[in-house]
Amino acid sequence: MPRKSAAASQEEEKEKDTEEPVPASEKKEDEIDKLNRMLAAVLNYLSDDEVEEIDIEYLLTHTEGLREWWDQYRENNKKQIEEEIKKSLGSLSLEELESIREQIKEKKN
Repeated sequence: MPRKSAAASQEEEKEKDTEEPVPASEKKEDEIDKLNRMLAAVLNYLSDDEVEEIDIEYLLTHTEGLREWWDQYRENNKKQIEEEIKKSLGSLSLEELESIREQIKEKKN
């Protein structure tokens, strides 16, 4: 295998050094633009007079980035859901609690 010349190696190092990371504000703007595009696509779909029934799966499949955003959103809210469930356990009857326990056991198996 031929070796790279010293000049070529130095040139590559200079290129690496000149590549600057994307500033946080620019990343925020990109995220906002992405969210705006997704929102616009969803609103266009919802306002279409020909759409008689809203198909969420269609929206998730045909709106670029929406499914990934939705999955991330749901994962981020998982802790909140867990807390809401914990708080509501005290008000459930014994039968309801046993039913939940059975569902959890079935899920583990």
